[in-house]
Amino acid sequence: MKNMKIRDTKKRTDNRRIREGDYAKPGVTIQGEWTTFTFDAEKEDSCFVVLKDIQTQKEEKIAVPAEYCMGSVRSVAVADLHLEHLIYDFEINGKKVMDPCAHAIMGRQVWNDSSRSRQQYEVHGAFDVQEFDWGEDVCPEIPREQMIMYKLHVRGFTMDSGTRSVPGTFRALMNRIPYLKKLGVTTIELMPVYEFEEIELPKQQKLPEYIRWKEKQTDQIRPAEEIKEAPSKVNYWGYEPGNYFAVKASYAADPLHASREFRMLIHRLHENGMECVMEMYFPEKVNHNLILEALRYWVREYHVDGIHLLGEHLPITAIVQDGMLSRTKIFYVDFEEKACAASRKYPNLYIYKEEYQYPIRQVLNHINGNMRDFADQQRKQGAFLGYINYIASNNGFTLADLFMYNDKHNEENGEQNLDGSSWNFSNNYGVEGPTRKRYINALRKLNWRNAVLMLMLAQGVPLLWSGDEMGNSQNGNNNAYCQDNPTGWVNWKNEKSHRRQIEFLQQVIAFRKEHTVLSNPMPFQFSDYKSLGYPDLSYHGTSAWMLEPTPDHLCLGMLYCGAYAQNEKEPDVYVAYNFLAAATELALPKPRKGKQWVVCIDSGEEDAAFLDAPKPVSGGKIILRPQTICVLESREMKKHG
Repeated sequence: MKNMKIRDTKKRTDNRRIREGDYAKPGVTIQGEWTTFTFDAEKEDSCFVVLKDIQTQKEEKIAVPAEYCMGSVRSVAVADLHLEHLIYDFEINGKKVMDPCAHAIMGRQVWNDSSRSRQQYEVHGAFDVQEFDWGEDVCPEIPREQMIMYKLHVRGFTMDSGTRSVPGTFRALMNRIPYLKKLGVTTIELMPVYEFEEIELPKQQKLPEYIRWKEKQTDQIRPAEEIKEAPSKVNYWGYEPGNYFAVKASYAADPLHASREFRMLIHRLHENGMECVMEMYFPEKVNHNLILEALRYWVREYHVDGIHLLGEHLPITAIVQDGMLSRTKIFYVDFEEKACAASRKYPNLYIYKEEYQYPIRQVLNHINGNMRDFADQQRKQGAFLGYINYIASNNGFTLADLFMYNDKHNEENGEQNLDGSSWNFSNNYGVEGPTRKRYINALRKLNWRNAVLMLMLAQGVPLLWSGDEMGNSQNGNNNAYCQDNPTGWVNWKNEKSHRRQIEFLQQVIAFRKEHTVLSNPMPFQFSDYKSLGYPDLSYHGTSAWMLEPTPDHLCLGMLYCGAYAQNEKEPDVYVAYNFLAAATELALPKPRKGKQWVVCIDSGEEDAAFLDAPKPVSGGKIILRPQTICVLESREMKKHG
């Protein structure tokens, strides 16, 4: 085959040296003296790169020749630019367009800056020329059976954290890494930290049809003077179209060096053996090639460990088949079977949806709970797919509010309490909201302990919502998307008053990590396929080895055979669930020779659910108090005399 001739395209325009760029790399790339700009535009379009000096405010336009075009992509390289003081845009047919692939954004350094609501305010692309030494940074690649996830909003998690660092920033979050590590967290998930516009302009106060929960009213034509404009809101969560290649500057203590600060956060997490997962929302109209480029960019340039994808009709098959992303954890609502085949060498796919929380809430709060559905969720695991389990998240009640409110209270959102789901499966246990009644508070704490145990004893990957470990409340708001205030922030003043809850969670996480049979990476077979004496998992009711005939009989025993754990030397674990309002008894299978069953966790013990002196159980039965969970281990029988 003959060698292809590459044309010499170097030119001089407006006292600048230019040449044909690299069509394969969208946005800006810097190599030596050359800065390349690549963007979408047709050959017939009139195109310029518009540069502006921040210090002098002088503007320079560099024409992009029509021949610097491949398909509908234009690319030009410009020599000798002093990027530190420049911002840029593209001009296409006389209209300024911001680079959707800009690595930095100039104009959003201040969070919720009201001056940006003016129509004349401009936001521009900027150049990320900050160097960062990763040293010997290595992604931890924590196996799914060892993962404990913790989802947080950088601003909301740190605004009231009491640290010395600037609140609401990556730096403040770095100061909380020791807290998260002590809790037992291995993987943090960050709500959007790429650039987005948090200021929502005023609009007519009309709710979309899909969130109208009340009966639809007959449409009427109203005079213009009766139509009110809703006040502007803060897009606090960031689930809007964004600048997918730029770190959010207002989340940095030093907004002009946001990329460096975010890299430092990830580096610090890796030093502590922890992972960072980014949540990214892509509306349906976003170009699929841009999505792939963005994911590769964060993995390559920021060493992120995983991406939680939000949005419909995303190029999932292309994402999971991409070689650069093959060891990056990908979280999504579902995956096609052919996509799963690509993850067999290194399981990196995780199903992430609300499938777990509703059956668990129904059982917890006595709302048509079904023990068969509950048991299925507790043992949910895939051979090549992981499952993310959570009971509370940003989209809904906090864990504390789940036991304090029957109904949502979203009036602060300014949408007549019509936004947010009305299907919460919550229970206030007698009083709507906070109360001083001791028996109600005791019942709420009991259910909180039950929820934590259920989540951490489930086979899939547990995920905690930030602040749930310390009783964080949003006052019944189950859709705090615009609450950039104490309603939407973690209240760190609760840390001291909820010390026992935090310690309980630490103990449960440690118990899960010590008893790896609970988080077995492979699905249970309900058989003793290794001839070890017990099936890997078995169910028990009032009689051993037998379930109750009706699924609404809300008690169940689950026996995990410790010999099927990865180290094959773990004790057997029996988890006894009673969600009835009365005491009940469950049968215990006969322990192995020389062993006895002992109770080591009892959620009914408010002050010491982890028993200092485990209680032996004999007679083949265990009596459970109302609405309690007990965890038993098989241990060596103590010899007397």
